[in-house]
Amino acid sequence: MLRPTMSYRAIELDVPAGWLGAIAASFAIVPLILAIPVGHMADRYGEHRVARAGSVLLILCALCFALLGHSVPGLVMGGLLLGAGHLGCVVGQQALVANTTERGRFDAAFGHYTFVASIGQAAGPVLISAAGRGGPIPDTQLIFWWACGLSVLLTLFALPLAASARGSVVDRGASSGLGELIRRPGLMRALLTSCIVLSAVDITLVYLPALGADRGLAAGTVGALLAARGIASMVSRLFLGRLASAVGRRRLLVTSTIAAATALLITPLPVPVWVLAVLLVVAGFGLGVGQPLTMSWLAEAAPPGQRGRAMSLRLMGNRTGQVIIPSAAGLVAAGLGAAGVLWATALGLGWAGVAARRLPSDQ
Repeated sequence: MLRPTMSYRAIELDVPAGWLGAIAASFAIVPLILAIPVGHMADRYGEHRVARAGSVLLILCALCFALLGHSVPGLVMGGLLLGAGHLGCVVGQQALVANTTERGRFDAAFGHYTFVASIGQAAGPVLISAAGRGGPIPDTQLIFWWACGLSVLLTLFALPLAASARGSVVDRGASSGLGELIRRPGLMRALLTSCIVLSAVDITLVYLPALGADRGLAAGTVGALLAARGIASMVSRLFLGRLASAVGRRRLLVTSTIAAATALLITPLPVPVWVLAVLLVVAGFGLGVGQPLTMSWLAEAAPPGQRGRAMSLRLMGNRTGQVIIPSAAGLVAAGLGAAGVLWATALGLGWAGVAARRLPSDQ
């Protein structure tokens, strides 16, 4: 809810286009710099403390937007706090899931975790629409105060969290350094797959509307197509544990990623709308599998005393990909348009799916 509202507030303030990029980038700066230290804190001091700190930072972030967000420095400061708060919440939550789940049940646990996160990602735009006032720009001040209330609620839920038995004490025998963690079998491939899949989701959200505009599709039709993609991702995450048990984690990751790549490869072709809907359901289902399965792989690969750092490495890789890959996609779009971007994304996904075949077999 807060990230698009940052942009709306900047538009209200007639911020120059160059500053819009700086405001948007402020969210990603903190994870790129502090992801590893925050992951180390989760391992050393407990995931619950990091999650609580992230929740408090989100309260400060919402207050900053509401009270100081009438200027560019205020928006940038709010963006930095948002990045820090989100980092603490996500690393703490994911490490807590990893450390409180029995080996062999990671797929179902992370599938449910990402399913609930998807509900929140769907609810945010609905709340923005509720504050729309019938115009192109919503009531940003009202949304910032709503975000403050939701952050207080988040903090109240985070306070009772307790440290996991496996996460509260660092495994001294297995926790000898970041280099050893990175060298663990399959970890780097899982990080790379996660980065490409998340970037593909972002690119689809940005360039599918552009493709629809090129074809003359109504905005409502494009919105329905994106909703179908999102619902398919939620379904795949809800039943991820059963799917992984039925076909195997590695086979599921490879198959779903290649299926999503194939669907995106066909999407730019001149096909009927109903075929486009089917393709986006396939793509959404495949892209929905990638994130929780790579979390599950990281939880398996990292020892209990280093799972916070493993999740922070994943987040840092994702943020790096979200900065670099869409920028490269923009260069492609300048020459080939939205269709070229989707084709390039499909090829990248296909490569990731083939590379995932070399991940360690299911444990």
